[in-house]
Amino acid sequence: MICPCDKKGETSVVDSRPTEDGTAIRRRRLCSCGERFTTFERIQYRELFVIKKNGRKSTLDRDKLSKSIYIAMKKRPIDTETIEKFISSIMRSLEELGQSEITTSTIGTMVMERLKDLDPVAYVRFASVYRNFREEKDFVQFVDKIDVYKKR
Repeated sequence: MICPCDKKGETSVVDSRPTEDGTAIRRRRLCSCGERFTTFERIQYRELFVIKKNGRKSTLDRDKLSKSIYIAMKKRPIDTETIEKFISSIMRSLEELGQSEITTSTIGTMVMERLKDLDPVAYVRFASVYRNFREEKDFVQFVDKIDVYKKR
């Protein structure tokens, strides 16, 4: 494994354990430069492709999905392990769809629906990027819809 600091492959595994949900192996590594870092080994059932709004296809990138979810959850009272379980759950659900090509709207809708239950602030943050809010009124309209659903 290449060290992210010195870019050399002289690392050793210090600790290895399954993640809490059992879908990955978490490995703590030590580089000869003294840097410690964590890697994850996950099962990949099949390669999934994302169909973008412009019709282009690209490989589904877990890291890209994780990054957008972590941004939405920034400074929220949710621990990293819960977020990782959330991301694993999304990935598993996408794989279980049984399709090799998935639209960005399917992914975005799935993430939004699950964020709504996990953290309402993260839900609005994610929606603001996913739905491309441009003005304050876009936020107000979106939040008003949420309030309508809660009253039912």
